[in-house]
Amino acid sequence: MTEGIDNNTQEFTTQEFNAAVAKAAVVTGASTGIGEATVRSLRKEGWTVFAVARRADRLEALAAETGAVALPADVTDDADVARLLDAVTRAGGIDTLINIAGGARGADKIAGAKTEDWEWMFQVNVLGSMKLIRAFLPMLRACGEGTVLNLTSTAGLAAYEGGGGYNAAKFAQHALTGALRLEEAEHNLRVIEVAPGLVQTEEFALNRLGDQDAAAKVYQGVEKPLTAEDVADVVRYAVVAPHHVNLDQIVIRPVAQAANYKLIRKSQ
Repeated sequence: MTEGIDNNTQEFTTQEFNAAVAKAAVVTGASTGIGEATVRSLRKEGWTVFAVARRADRLEALAAETGAVALPADVTDDADVARLLDAVTRAGGIDTLINIAGGARGADKIAGAKTEDWEWMFQVNVLGSMKLIRAFLPMLRACGEGTVLNLTSTAGLAAYEGGGGYNAAKFAQHALTGALRLEEAEHNLRVIEVAPGLVQTEEFALNRLGDQDAAAKVYQGVEKPLTAEDVADVVRYAVVAPHHVNLDQIVIRPVAQAANYKLIRKSQ
């Protein structure tokens, strides 16, 4: 059981929900990188932010600094998602769901693919997003002007060697996002996809490759890769825009990366 989330349930009417919500968001993946930066960015805008990740200690530190609400949870665990929904409901609800939790593991070609790496990537990137969306859709519909933003990747738009598992997971998340937009337009639900290219964060390359030196080589010679704050600023812009403005898909790369396969590196 996840600490900080209990099982008490409170129901409320749509009228009560609309009165309670004043720009409130759940942000997953909030303990590091783009998720953490997004929490900071939205809090500066005055939003109520429910910061979600597995690492409770990092969430508590972020909450103490920013005033966000720390809700430790594993987005792939059904019981955790149910407790998360209950906690957010009792706190007044949200109008925006921002799915940032995700990641890559391994850089093997398909001939050497590790099943456990592929399973983890599908669980976190695809099923985690689906479970959060499925849980919060009734609330987002009820508020009248709901938003779902999924952070995908340019890896979900073009395949590359050694990226088969991550490509497959992010292509699936990209497709999920497109289907959701079609299905929920009648409920006035805004569905946004933000697809970053090369972003230098604290943990992404390290978690993928498992070695600090290998992770450093990903960014070696690249002038000004994107930062977590760069991407968070785009996420903030997309959800703060008037609700009738739907930025369906935003691709963001550093200037040095003209495509997945074209990255300018300068000699050291």
